[in-house]
Amino acid sequence: MKQAKYFIILILLTQTLFAQKKSKIKVDEYTVIDKKALQLPDSLTKSTESIAGYITTNFISDKEKVRAIFIWIASNIQFDVENMYALNFYEKKEDKITKPLKTRKGICENYAELFNDICLKTGIKSYVIEGYTIQYGFADYIPHAWCAAKIDSSWFMFDPTWGSGIVKDGAFFKKINNSFFMATPASFIKSHMPFDYLWQFLNYPITNQDFYDDKTQQDKSKPYFNYSDSIQLYEKLSDIDQVISSGYRIEKNGIKNSLIFDRLQHIKVEIENHKIKIENEKQAKIINTYNSAVTLNSDGINDYNEFIQYKNKQFTPIKADTEIQKMLDLPERELEAAKKKLAEITNPDTITTKMISQLTKAIDKALIQVAEEKEWLKAYFAKGKYYRKSMFYKVPGQ
Repeated sequence: MKQAKYFIILILLTQTLFAQKKSKIKVDEYTVIDKKALQLPDSLTKSTESIAGYITTNFISDKEKVRAIFIWIASNIQFDVENMYALNFYEKKEDKITKPLKTRKGICENYAELFNDICLKTGIKSYVIEGYTIQYGFADYIPHAWCAAKIDSSWFMFDPTWGSGIVKDGAFFKKINNSFFMATPASFIKSHMPFDYLWQFLNYPITNQDFYDDKTQQDKSKPYFNYSDSIQLYEKLSDIDQVISSGYRIEKNGIKNSLIFDRLQHIKVEIENHKIKIENEKQAKIINTYNSAVTLNSDGINDYNEFIQYKNKQFTPIKADTEIQKMLDLPERELEAAKKKLAEITNPDTITTKMISQLTKAIDKALIQVAEEKEWLKAYFAKGKYYRKSMFYKVPGQ
């Protein structure tokens, strides 16, 4: 019994030493990378391009690069406590990135966009994720933003905001927290809930209700969700179709709080605005196409009248037959082009339909007149020089 006791103690001691050694190796690995990352010259911190250039030059693997990005942001950007509630997911991305570089301060969306942009510029696939969090057993009442990046074919989660320090008694205290660096999706979901379950990176995503109930373990009795294939499909969609698909998933996963409701409402407004924009663009295109047809018709009529005036002067001053022929060919081409333009208009409204109909009739009438004059001109060219004069005293078609 005594020997067994010593054996157990020996095993535990060995495991402890191994764990400490493993932890030390990881810390030492970070220490080397962190030191080099924090040597980034201040002159190169004015843009994400310069920061990415330094990181690409000084680090080889994606894991090294992403660590350098994370530690530089977490160490150099202070959390903007005064504006911590001024979260605006719909601010321009460029502004979200520029602000922390200029002021060295920011809130979660600034940390996330900055991290994401540098990742992308160093060749690391990354996304900004929007959602909400649970802290100390309670769901936060303001939304949050964090990131996911693909390292060595696997997705990992990053929260450079929480990884940079803590807010306590209205003040920010800088303290690097590696728990929010390269976390697995399965562990990250315990505290971070994306609005869109696509960004859980889980084959059995949890619902918002599950998140509130602290049921974050993977339940394989649920339908299997191939998030990898779904992300690939998502990436092929247009911007608005991405928004539409995201809205569908958000609604499907349950509207548990006002943050989810607000996000969903914004998506619906964005979709509606897109529809209005498309309709306005369609109407603008119809108007431009119709106006082009009007212009071509006017040009055709004017050029046709120029021919008639020249004919009324009995083709004086004298022009070559080919030049006279061109005087009728030109308005015919312009009138035909006008009809072709009108044919390009699809699904016009009632008023535009009436306008198209009226203009089409006018063009057809003009084309008939041009055709009659072309027949007359054909007969004119067929006559000898001394018989052409008599043509001016005959009515076309008779």
